[in-house]
Amino acid sequence: MSTETLNTTKWAIDPSHSEIQFKVKHLMITTVTGNFSEFGAEVDLAGDDLDGAEVTFWARTSSVSTGSAQRDEHLRSPDFFDHEKYPRISFKSTEVRKQGSSWKVIGELTIKDVTRPVTLDAKWNGIMTDPWGNKKAGVELSGSLDRRDFGLNWNAALEAGGVLVSDEVRLLCEVQLSEKS
Repeated sequence: MSTETLNTTKWAIDPSHSEIQFKVKHLMITTVTGNFSEFGAEVDLAGDDLDGAEVTFWARTSSVSTGSAQRDEHLRSPDFFDHEKYPRISFKSTEVRKQGSSWKVIGELTIKDVTRPVTLDAKWNGIMTDPWGNKKAGVELSGSLDRRDFGLNWNAALEAGGVLVSDEVRLLCEVQLSEKS
């Protein structure tokens, strides 16, 4: 057994203290924020920060929410996530490297069975022990992607020019991890 394996700490996402959000321009003049309410992640850390971490993540596409029932049903439809055929979005890191005081989390994102490389910026917020003796860690992740790269192509042209929904999707994640026993 390698030394690296012996020193690895396994962490799981704490969904009650985490947010997985996305932001998309609507009419190209305002931003709509959405999130996933059902998700999970595991992180293997070899030390007290993200250096060399291994990250896996998933979100249930049926759990998408933007605060509008009609829009949410459209996002679950074949025009977007097609949640009945593709119930999960997933991510697996291929590299985590320090860059200055932050990290780059590089990996493969899969949406609708289309897998593409993505790079997320990460800010490590450290490790703390909560009042009940549980070890917790915090990390912020952000990045963007072109939704068309994943087959999320639906849009509508506007009479005045432009489109209803931007192609760029910004990702914002506030994550609290709990050390696994």
